[in-house]
Amino acid sequence: MNENGQKHRSEIEQESNVDVDRKANVSQESIDLDYVLMNELGQFGVFQLRNFILIAIVLIISGTVNEYIFSAAATPHRCRIPECSEDGKLHKFDPEWIKNAVPETRSGFASCERFAPADLGLNGTLDYCPQDQFDLSRTIPCEGFVYAKDNTVVYEFDLGCNEWLRALAGTLFNIGMFLTLPLTGYVSDRYGRKTALAINVFNLGLFGLMRAFSVNYTMYLTLQIVQATLGTGLYSSGYIIATELVGPKYRVITGVTCTAMFALGEVVLGGIAWLISPWRYMIMVISIPCFFFVSYYWLLTESVRWLLSKRKYNEAKQILHTVARVNKTNISEKSLEALLNPPQSSTKIVSAEGLGLVRTILNSPVLFRRVCTTPIWWITMIFIYYGLSINSTSLSDTMHLNYILTAVIGIPAFYISVFVLGRIGRKATMSSGFFICAVFNISFVFISSEYPIARLMIYLLGKFFIASVGASLYLYTAELYPTEYRHTLLGFSSMMGRIGSIFAPMTPALAIYYHGIPSLLFGGMGIIAGLLVLTQPETLGCKMPDTLAEAEAIGKPESRIITTSQSS
Repeated sequence: MNENGQKHRSEIEQESNVDVDRKANVSQESIDLDYVLMNELGQFGVFQLRNFILIAIVLIISGTVNEYIFSAAATPHRCRIPECSEDGKLHKFDPEWIKNAVPETRSGFASCERFAPADLGLNGTLDYCPQDQFDLSRTIPCEGFVYAKDNTVVYEFDLGCNEWLRALAGTLFNIGMFLTLPLTGYVSDRYGRKTALAINVFNLGLFGLMRAFSVNYTMYLTLQIVQATLGTGLYSSGYIIATELVGPKYRVITGVTCTAMFALGEVVLGGIAWLISPWRYMIMVISIPCFFFVSYYWLLTESVRWLLSKRKYNEAKQILHTVARVNKTNISEKSLEALLNPPQSSTKIVSAEGLGLVRTILNSPVLFRRVCTTPIWWITMIFIYYGLSINSTSLSDTMHLNYILTAVIGIPAFYISVFVLGRIGRKATMSSGFFICAVFNISFVFISSEYPIARLMIYLLGKFFIASVGASLYLYTAELYPTEYRHTLLGFSSMMGRIGSIFAPMTPALAIYYHGIPSLLFGGMGIIAGLLVLTQPETLGCKMPDTLAEAEAIGKPESRIITTSQSS
């Protein structure tokens, strides 16, 4: 959900500002781009379809950015035993004599300690190392390690028993994703959507390729956060281009499909990592194609909405004529005149509202409770969503298949949640999603590893329901806030949600202390978030609030709307 915190912001803001009585008033002043798309150019014609197909490829690429899950994956390791003639990192991981030298544990044998040598002055061999070579009453920490695999960063940079240091790769990556939100937003709003997309895809390829040649772990981590900061805005850039020229009728399904493309990218990542296991080559295969997509700067048209907002009317006019030609429709001179010569209005009224927003929140108990509640939903959803993806690689030996399945299961969840939201409501969909996800995660802890299929099914069901929550969260959060503060507070909530993705990579390290801690943590947070959902009113069938008074009245009879067109 994938930098998913930004993805529905544009969509919600645009849909919520469409007047119910637009069709009754078609004067020049009421004609905007949505009106032109609905009545003249077509809401999703051949032009938009061609545009979306191009963007979909980039969104799939953006889904491969989490490759640290494989390149820095937890790698089974044990102490190196010099008394048995081991002198390197790559020997047989479980020779017949290993339990003579290493204490047994529930999972096999210890990873970070070994029996002390007996100091007999004799050494065993790689094939034969008897028990009397060791003092079984005393253990010592490892002085070196032997690894089960040689295709990860853990082996390459000898990170055995440094689980927190290994997990730092994912944490730094997600810190970079947090930093990229304002940076990409600035570039996109100042220089255009195409420019932001081209810069991000180029940086993703450049710093990824450089990271494939890391000579130490410090270089790997440094390039990790630089790549994430300067490149992972690719998703939000592509999402905005894909949705800004789509009419209101198709905007929600387009946004959900963008999310599904990101999940499909995660599937592609799992397949590439499965086929190309050496981490350096895997990163190269993922990074090099990015350079080809810099060509999108010339292949794609700039966002018409952005051009109109920047008063680049000549370029906007050319694109609008192109859309009409490709879609085999027409745009009237009246509509062009209205779009290219908008009525002068006070567009800078909102510029100094920062302090006013804080004062408004403090003076409104209803708004204050929501501002305290919605970020927790976001943190929990993103924490569980990414945590389940990351921890899936340790479910069994088929780590790549597990990861692919956890990615695939989210795709139907996205679409089903959109259908359910309009039937049973936002509140019921989200609270039940959190609660059921929590039940499956807690149940997972108590299912024996002797039943791998059952464990996998329970795990996937947990991912399914948290993915459905993710698709619901954007809409429900937006509907709770008034128009004048909606964009800011939705952005604040989604930005706070990145805290969840920053800590999610740390959860596998907690399994060192008890295997069920990550799942119990996911379940506990899911229950808390589900209970918090119950504290907020249902918004299904309510008018999208424009003022603070309307937002505070949500759930009351006066907030209901008679028409059903806006209730889904």
